[in-house]
Amino acid sequence: MLNKYARAFFTRVLTPFAALLLRWGVSPDAVTLIGTAGSVAGALVFFPRGEFFWGTITITLFIFSDLVDGNMARQAGTSNKWGAFLDSTLDRVADAAIFGGLALWYAGKGDNDLLCAISVLCLASGQVVSYTKARAESLGLPCDVSGLVERAERLVITLVAAGVAGLHTFGVPYVEWLLPVALWLVGVGSVVTVLQRMLTVRREAFEAAALEARAGSTAGES
Repeated sequence: MLNKYARAFFTRVLTPFAALLLRWGVSPDAVTLIGTAGSVAGALVFFPRGEFFWGTITITLFIFSDLVDGNMARQAGTSNKWGAFLDSTLDRVADAAIFGGLALWYAGKGDNDLLCAISVLCLASGQVVSYTKARAESLGLPCDVSGLVERAERLVITLVAAGVAGLHTFGVPYVEWLLPVALWLVGVGSVVTVLQRMLTVRREAFEAAALEARAGSTAGES
């Protein structure tokens, strides 16, 4: 739902900014690289120190590059497979940095081994969610199921919770519990999404095998 509606809204909002960058001679690939570098820096500099508010602000500012670069490529007529590959690959890098930064906090000053493990689960399961679809499609099998928690949901839930929880350092009470709850939601939701996609691909694989068997049987009879 977030991919469908929020992406369309922000694409319209950011179109003038994308056009401006093109006039300045900035390439879509450069925006992708800068956005990823900023997100990774925000996650690995601020999150391991427990500075969730400023980390979230930094990541959010740079993460919009994921919408700007594609917009720029479409406006310039330079959309290609390399750009799509680069964007998708670096998205995984940024995601890993976000959950890795949270895991470092809980492994260190956050002093919570369980939440460290949940952060690692979020990191790993998020990567597997993306891999299942890519691997299925590489085998010629459709994976026509979005699942419970996709990348947009993982990022929104985690970053909103981290940002609000970070207000605890400014004296706002009773908000620090939001981040652990969000990590549990994302971790469980991502595992469910992996299972949804695996079951879908399993069904598609067996249906494809059955069709091939019937086709072979028909050919043999003729």
